[in-house]
Amino acid sequence: MGHWWVRNIVEPGKLPLLLALGAFVVTFVVTRVITRLIRAGKGPFGNVKAGGLHIHHVVPGVVLTVVGGFGAVASDRHGAGGVVAALVFGMGAGLVLDEFALILHLDDVYWSEDGRKSVEVVVLTAALVGLLLAGFSPFGVNDLTQEELADRGTVIANIAANFVLSLVALSKGKTRVAVLGVAVPLVALVGAVRLARPGSLWSRRFYGRRPRARAKAALRAYRHDRRWARPRRAVQDWIGGKPDPRPAHLPDHR
Repeated sequence: MGHWWVRNIVEPGKLPLLLALGAFVVTFVVTRVITRLIRAGKGPFGNVKAGGLHIHHVVPGVVLTVVGGFGAVASDRHGAGGVVAALVFGMGAGLVLDEFALILHLDDVYWSEDGRKSVEVVVLTAALVGLLLAGFSPFGVNDLTQEELADRGTVIANIAANFVLSLVALSKGKTRVAVLGVAVPLVALVGAVRLARPGSLWSRRFYGRRPRARAKAALRAYRHDRRWARPRRAVQDWIGGKPDPRPAHLPDHR
């Protein structure tokens, strides 16, 4: 275990990335727990206000992200400074992306349907950073054996092929499949070979003169959405909290 840790985490300089990811996830989870307690009127927590102005947690998040980012640039990733900067940056990124929807809409949509975008962006970011962390790095590791070089070359080739398949799935309008497919080969392959979703880039480019393909793609998308909409919403509610019902007089921003 110690040899693996040194060869794959310490020598390539991935320790700051690991700490940043951990701080990012923990900060997001803690923030969501606190905000849900505030929403339910439980516990000692409350909204931060200054002169009657509600200070969203994206504000300290931006400060921490800037401090951690510049600190990381100025630090040695193998030293203590890089570790501290990584922790600060991860905390700031967790606070900022937890209110990604607020930045996107320039409106306080935290507990609305539009606020779900924050949870999706956080999950996507954690998945991509985890992929970077788990991937083999051919740089920064000394005295690689021929077997290690071959293994790393194979892994890099597989990642490149997976990435291409994920891009195809993304062009077919399958965002979640594309993201998951970066890490799971079969998922990317399935997403790449199946019909594109209506309105996607692939559909507009290749289904323009294929009415049967368009009709089949629309029917498949309808059945898929009807089957998975409720489980997906349940998972989103469990992670980020159930959104407030949308008032009838407010327009839909989606």
